[in-house]
Amino acid sequence: MVFVIGAGLLKVGDHWEKSLRNLAAEASLAALKDAGDPPLDYLIVSNSLSGVINGQENLGSYVATHLGLAGVPAVKVEAANASGAAAVLLASSLIRSGEAQRVLVVGVEKMTDYTSLEDSNASLSTLIDSEYEAFHGATLDSMHALAMREYMMKYRINREDFSYFPITMHENATDTPHAQYRFKVDMEAYMSSPLIAEPLSMMDVPGISDGAAALVISSKGEGQNGNARIVSSGHATDRISLYNRGSLVEMPSIGMALRRALSRVGDFKPDFYSIGEYSSVLGYIAVEELGLAGRGEAQKLFRDGEAKRDGPIPVNPEGGSKARGDPIGATAVYQLAETYLQLTGRAQGWQVGGAKRALVLSIGGLGSNSVVHLMEGV
Repeated sequence: MVFVIGAGLLKVGDHWEKSLRNLAAEASLAALKDAGDPPLDYLIVSNSLSGVINGQENLGSYVATHLGLAGVPAVKVEAANASGAAAVLLASSLIRSGEAQRVLVVGVEKMTDYTSLEDSNASLSTLIDSEYEAFHGATLDSMHALAMREYMMKYRINREDFSYFPITMHENATDTPHAQYRFKVDMEAYMSSPLIAEPLSMMDVPGISDGAAALVISSKGEGQNGNARIVSSGHATDRISLYNRGSLVEMPSIGMALRRALSRVGDFKPDFYSIGEYSSVLGYIAVEELGLAGRGEAQKLFRDGEAKRDGPIPVNPEGGSKARGDPIGATAVYQLAETYLQLTGRAQGWQVGGAKRALVLSIGGLGSNSVVHLMEGV
């Protein structure tokens, strides 16, 4: 059995005064303190862009050195926005195999070291196909815009129909202390937001951010502040290039990851859903792939309030990538740390009442790498 026994997370935002190692160490020490400072057998660092933005790789040794953990085995794991979820998969495997009893997983990203929009777009474009897409001028945002345009055409909806997603996310984030954008938005703010790649606007995607979050994973439910068990997990990939897919508005890797996770447990009824979306359209596609809404009908889930924190199907009670922030390689660790706090009743201000079970979906790129974790409080 695999348990999360401690978590630490930093406020997402601009951490100009802190380096990559400072962020990783601060989150790690907070998680270790939360878990009661247990001895560690392994360190896994989750990151996606450090080689491009910060000129630093070999992050396992880099972070271990700063934490005073020389001698402890350490590696870096990368899977775009799903890097942290993949890191937890590796940690779980180490524990289930008997290779380790306790593993520290820390996700960290320092994106503000690039100050120009051009450089930021170039770094994010490493998450798509560099040879067949980015080389020809495509960016991560423009590929999301293509999916959004196709979604609008196929399901005959308007741009304003996407507003319900960021409106819900920002409303949730107002009560989340570590969120980057703690303010509400409305339809007027959404429709007047500058376009990035038509029809995608600034209100559809997160901003550039720094952040770090950490988890202590254990073979025992020994957390001094509560435990959450990782019941099951599923992982799947899809073709990285959009031109090579059968549909721009369906992402089968999500459904495949979900089915693989459920195949090990049978029935599992989540009390809330954590979805690692990069854009409004990806948020809509994700809930459809999870079976929470029919094809082209995700907007109703958010428009009618069903996905609100106190609704029947809570989605991203902390605000999701849109409002909490999306420090790419650390995002999935934030998701799992937030879920751990929810399941141990410690999500102060943004708690889902009576939450006992959760489904955590982490999405790398445009659904090219999807990981599902099923968790329950113990």
